[in-house]
Formats: sequence, structure tokens, C-alpha cells
Amino acid sequence: MATFDAQQFVGKWQLSESENFDAYLKAANVGFVARTAAKTIKSSLEFIVDGNHWKIISTSTFKTQTLEFDIGKEFEHETIDGRKMKSTFSIDNNKLVQEEKHTKSDDKDSRLERYVDSDKLIIDLECDGIKAKRVYTRA
Repeated sequence: MATFDAQQFVGKWQLSESENFDAYLKAANVGFVARTAAKTIKSSLEFIVDGNHWKIISTSTFKTQTLEFDIGKEFEHETIDGRKMKSTFSIDNNKLVQEEKHTKSDDKDSRLERYVDSDKLIIDLECDGIKAKRVYTRA
């Protein structure tokens, strides 16, 4: 098995494909207005890695969000649509895995797996058994 190379993520990525994202957002209890906006927004991501410390900056016309974290340490954050969550990132099978746990009873947990496949960044998302995929290309 190949050694995990965090540097493969570093740089800017532009959304190019999205599969079943609306169904995933609905499963995660994202509101109608935010789901409608998410369908039309072409977001970009920037990854900055310094050892075990990561920063993911998501930018769109809707909002800019920064997730800053250390691998293996739980932290609180707010999703782009305003839900408060706790996440822990880990490295598993050459993927950056995010376990997102709800803090309010009406929200849901999610699992996001991010990995680089040649020139594409792929994010597999799952909530309540509903799976989605987002594909980004280098900007």
C-alpha cells in the first residue's frame, strides 16, 4: 500500500462534477433554500497542509468557509448552511476521512472521504445511507 502523501491535496481545486448531492443534503437536513443554492454554485477548494495541521478553504459566491484542524483531534465547526457540528479527520486507506457528528438532535452525522485520483480530487459523501460524489479538477 502506498504511503499517504498529504501534499497531493495541496493547491486549488474547482468543482467539475456532482452526483446525487441534493439527496445527500436532504438526508443531512440541509434546508430547501441552501439545497437550491448548492445545486447552482460552482465552488472551489484550497488545501494548505503543514505537517499534521490542515486548512481547507471552500469558496463560492454563496459563502467562504475555512476548516482548520489537526489530524485525529475533534473540533467544533459550522457547516456552510449554518449547522453546528463536531468533526474528526483521519487518514484511512490513502484517503482523508472526515467523521462529522451532529450536536443538535435534528441534525445527522455524515462521513466524507477525500482522495486524489490522478488529476482529480474526489469527495465521497454519505449521510443516513444516502451517498453522493463531488469531483474537482486542479484550478
